[in-house]
Amino acid sequence: MQNLKKEIFPIGLVFILAFAKLIPHPPNFTPVIAVAIMSGYLFRNIYLSLAVLFISMFLADIFIGFYNNMLFMYLSLFLIAFVFFKISEKINFKNLFVYGFIGSLIFFIISNFGVWILGNPGVNNMPYEKTLAGLIECYVLAIPFFTNTVISTILFSYSALFASNYYQKKNN
Repeated sequence: MQNLKKEIFPIGLVFILAFAKLIPHPPNFTPVIAVAIMSGYLFRNIYLSLAVLFISMFLADIFIGFYNNMLFMYLSLFLIAFVFFKISEKINFKNLFVYGFIGSLIFFIISNFGVWILGNPGVNNMPYEKTLAGLIECYVLAIPFFTNTVISTILFSYSALFASNYYQKKNN
């Protein structure tokens, strides 16, 4: 019972962050990567971390609607969660900025690879050429969205870190 009580705040925090993507926002300015980074910090169990991440993202996507690139989005988020779970004891105020950038970069590479492979009918009805030039074009055209991704990831990651630290101090 005590373990469940300890996990309620982190689970709630992850769900709040994940559902924040339902609020109108600029393109790619969502907390999804911060959720993946911070789930490893908030939970000491990788299976719980991945399960809460998956459930929160899936529930949010039920409201948004399912999309062509979901597999690559979830794959990138699970990879980010796994990587940052492995180094979760190193997450702190000083290095979270760098970790937010690295998590955003992982997401950028994997999710845009998915856009290249599958196309993105919501943005352009013409798929990218399945050549190196087409892949490069896909990444180059995605660069403007990367700024919002990095800023939102860092902002939401620090918010989650502050909220978690505040909660821990208050309840110790």
